Amino acid sequence: MSGSDVWHQIFDFTDYGELLGLVHNSLIAGAILGLVGGLISSFVMMRDLPFAVHGVSELSFAGATAALLIGVSVVAGALVGSLIAAVIIGSLGAKARDRNSVIGVLMPFGLGLGVLFLALYHGRAANKFGLLTGQIVAIDTPQLRWLSVTAVVVVAGLLVLWRPLVFASTDPELAAARGVPVAALSPVFMLLLGLAVAISIQIIGALLVLSIICTPAAAAMRVTASPRAMPLLSMLFGFVSVMGGILLALGGSVPISPYVTTISFSIYVVCRLIGGWRNRHGWARPAIGREAA
Repeated sequence: MSGSDVWHQIFDFTDYGELLGLVHNSLIAGAILGLVGGLISSFVMMRDLPFAVHGVSELSFAGATAALLIGVSVVAGALVGSLIAAVIIGSLGAKARDRNSVIGVLMPFGLGLGVLFLALYHGRAANKFGLLTGQIVAIDTPQLRWLSVTAVVVVAGLLVLWRPLVFASTDPELAAARGVPVAALSPVFMLLLGLAVAISIQIIGALLVLSIICTPAAAAMRVTASPRAMPLLSMLFGFVSVMGGILLALGGSVPISPYVTTISFSIYVVCRLIGGWRNRHGWARPAIGREAA
């Protein structure tokens, strides 16, 4: 295959306007996912849970493939798988070592189940591949409703728990001493995280959820430590990554995930360079724990 053929597979904007009209549901879903993923990403990084995101995504993938196999809603299957993983991790993983051990056990189990269900499924190959790497035309109106309702639940839950969750995420010992129910917040947050991961599967796929649930906040943390500015920047980065990925993927014949992950990684690299430059010039970022307290 020549270089020009490869280029046209990645970027080919012939009839782009017509294609754009076919994915309005995906554009809406992508906007929602980018904002919600960026918002919850802030707490994922503050609570040091990137590994947990990967563990939840594997069981979400297993639930989605099981739903695909038996012919029910893939979104519902992903939600069930994510919530099961969230409950297990939230209830058994009180300490970092215990939590990582549980996730290390869940990840291969969930992935193995998913591979089994895909092997038993004899439908369209695109459906199989899309659950791993994402699809831009897979969101129909019922799925968009599911995604929208789930996103509202996640955002509402985060807003209700915002202050105690920020406090417990940045200084759990002091938060517990001041009466914040730190132990109860952990499983509740894991449930919200499970819901966010489940709605990510349909767009970005199970293998690359970290690019939306972790990378935006990791980038934002390089340029600010403010508990107010960081979530806003993270939401912006998530929105740009998903929407930019969808718009670019329309002009190519490869899955959406390489576009989303490339944009997300590029934003992180730029923010890291900016953060490094600021540190070299003595523009130290304030400690997020001090502002949160």
